[in-house]
Amino acid sequence: MNYLVSLLKEIITKRKLILELSKADFKKRFVGSYFGIAWMFLQPMATVLVYFFVFQMGFKSVPPVPNYPYVLWLIPGIVPWFFFSEVLNLGTGCLQEYNYLVKKVVFRVEILPVIKLISCLMVHGIFALIMIVVFFCYGVFPKASWIQIVYYSFASSMFSLAIAYFTSAIQVFFKDMAQIIGICLQFGMWMVPIMWAPEMFKNFPSWLPTLLKLNPFYYIVAGYRDSMLSGNWLVERPTLGLYFWTVTIVIMLLGLKVFKKLRPHFSDVL
Repeated sequence: MNYLVSLLKEIITKRKLILELSKADFKKRFVGSYFGIAWMFLQPMATVLVYFFVFQMGFKSVPPVPNYPYVLWLIPGIVPWFFFSEVLNLGTGCLQEYNYLVKKVVFRVEILPVIKLISCLMVHGIFALIMIVVFFCYGVFPKASWIQIVYYSFASSMFSLAIAYFTSAIQVFFKDMAQIIGICLQFGMWMVPIMWAPEMFKNFPSWLPTLLKLNPFYYIVAGYRDSMLSGNWLVERPTLGLYFWTVTIVIMLLGLKVFKKLRPHFSDVL
């Protein structure tokens, strides 16, 4: 716990440096690219369009939230998932990417996953705006519950950062970790779930919704949809919220413990 407190103090003390490095990381992704930042949004938007045509146009899927088209039910679920996936993919390899900083004795390497997180948050903020614009295009106007997106973005940030501390430390010694994360994310999208819900099918097992809720990210996706669609407030899911934060804190502490234990060997391996 003392290690976590000292890390929080370091982040607060060096917040300006972290922000500048995050901005530089954001810009660096598009150096030399003809279309620049557009590539960051083309692939996710293409993914949304594919699922839209397959599930709504093809299967005629009806979302569990009444009076909303499938695409408006899909977007609040897939936007936080894009953010979560990007943090894990980029955060896992951050120590290798910034190996020149890892080798500096005066630089605290624990802030590297935070830099990646903030860089991804910039993209997530733009996606959140696009989501709101899509809702406007469908004639859905703001609700007071939309403000909860800020809270659920924070919750998603903490959960993804907790995992990234573990995976980034392991990636230094086990190069296959990035590929394992990629495979897990592919399965995870269907296990949250994002494109479907048990209520969309007839005669689904009664135990299935409970099983799905064991995935901590279910809380994030459900929260986004509550905020954007049904207008429900986070206090209406107290048990799920308590479970999510308990799991997140445990993963964070374990991730930091592994990171701290392996940190002295990072510079030797890199």
